[in-house]
Amino acid sequence: MVSVMAQTATQSSTHEQGQHPIKLYLVVWAWLFILSTGSYLVDYFQLQGGLRYSLILLFMMLKAGLIVAVFMHMAWERLSLIYAILVPMSALLVFVAIMVFEADHTLLSRLSFFAPGG
Repeated sequence: MVSVMAQTATQSSTHEQGQHPIKLYLVVWAWLFILSTGSYLVDYFQLQGGLRYSLILLFMMLKAGLIVAVFMHMAWERLSLIYAILVPMSALLVFVAIMVFEADHTLLSRLSFFAPGG
């Protein structure tokens, strides 16, 4: 009983100092390894088209999210600081999506304008 109380006191003082258990970092490292393996397998199996890019972006975002949340300690920060990271990233994704649609429009207009015999 005394050892359990001492262990609990040690854990609470450890969390107050901002230290996290090593198990957390090992689990995150394992997930990063699994996600990197998945990203490698996308190239290994030579997936093409939208599936390839969707999977690569998904693995990339998941890995970046884990790194930001755990190693940069954003999972334990205040909500305003989290918004300072999430809002610009969300806006960036929206702008990338807009550029994808604009690129398709530009390609089609160039193909129709510069088509031979047109």
